[in-house]
Amino acid sequence: MAQRACPFLSIDPSGRDLYAEIARIRARGPAVEVELPGGVRAWWINGLELNKRLLAGPETSKDAYRHWPAWISGDVSRTWPLAIWVSVRNMVTAYGTDHSRLRRPMAAAFTKRRVDALLPRVRQIVDGALDALERVPPGEVVDLRGAFAAPVPHEVVCELFGVPQGEDGPRRDLYRIINRFFDTAISLEDAQANAADLYATLTAFLRYKREHPEDDLTTALIAARERDELSEQELMDNLILLLTAGFETTVNLIDNTVHSLLAHPDQLGLVRSGRATWEDALEESLRHEAPGAMSGLRYAVEDIEIEPGLTIPKGDPIVVSFAGAGRDPERHGPAADRFDLTRATSRDHISFGHGVHHCLGRPLAMAEATVALTSLFERFPRLALADPSCPPRRLRSIISTGHERLPVLLHGRDEAGLRP
Repeated sequence: MAQRACPFLSIDPSGRDLYAEIARIRARGPAVEVELPGGVRAWWINGLELNKRLLAGPETSKDAYRHWPAWISGDVSRTWPLAIWVSVRNMVTAYGTDHSRLRRPMAAAFTKRRVDALLPRVRQIVDGALDALERVPPGEVVDLRGAFAAPVPHEVVCELFGVPQGEDGPRRDLYRIINRFFDTAISLEDAQANAADLYATLTAFLRYKREHPEDDLTTALIAARERDELSEQELMDNLILLLTAGFETTVNLIDNTVHSLLAHPDQLGLVRSGRATWEDALEESLRHEAPGAMSGLRYAVEDIEIEPGLTIPKGDPIVVSFAGAGRDPERHGPAADRFDLTRATSRDHISFGHGVHHCLGRPLAMAEATVALTSLFERFPRLALADPSCPPRRLRSIISTGHERLPVLLHGRDEAGLRP
């Protein structure tokens, strides 16, 4: 039988104090019922090993149309503010043979050759963003997320998918839409309008790509559609998945890693002295601040026994918490909340998924972030937080882990007339 917590723990949709909420949930047990935005109840899982089990095995599914009775019956409305995370039909939400069928053309299109061919362009995009930063007057505070961490992945993902440039092109529209896609404190009306805007923009984009095929990922996916490997809806929804995840994950990875290194100068010193690598910094950042805080909902395909006396009933929704798993004290010790590049378990995280749901875009994201970090700190070796005593505000999201702004001083606090 299921052990149901009473009262339910309500999750703040703004995500402002996410890790305090994770600690509160962790104190209640390995699987705790929570109330998500919009009144939907789900089981929240924080433990690393339990999350790996639920990601890798057939016990859970992300296909709401097959395995979430409340969605199938309409008890959870299609107007639920987070409905777009449930309604899409892509390789992540597919189950079993459907997942394999949809992942196959994505993997074939997302080849190492394509990623390697993009790297020189990644360096050009990074250098262009840094050139613009060098024109900032000395002592002026810069929002590094808005001026660097976000524009670089946006341009890279647009290059990968062949999104045309130009004032009237879809690049600017996609940037605006995706930035709102992860806001879980958004109103119902705004969420629905943003979803409609996204589908309309991508419909027009697909029409353009069919008329102007190139050697890009969208053209490759259209070819898979023409071979009947996926439906038109699956083409659209997989494009949504790849564009949004390919952008947001890398933005947050760059943002969080820069912030953590600047907030912990001793850790930055390890990299600069050669006692740690940029890869070490990225892996510890992925563990410490998972770019995606949670995986969206999964559903119990069968009754799932967590431990004696605690069973998640068949059909119940489940939250796999990447953020919670990254700071699991059972795996990472009592100091799991500390950012530490020397941590032996840094690479043991699920920030890029696990098992059959491991992210296809990880190699590109890591390559982008490595180029961005090394180039940024080479160009601005005295980079510093504008106000170390005031942590930047977190994104309004329980799904995306980053900052609204990352205020920095490019040439150090002493040049700005401030004490170091």
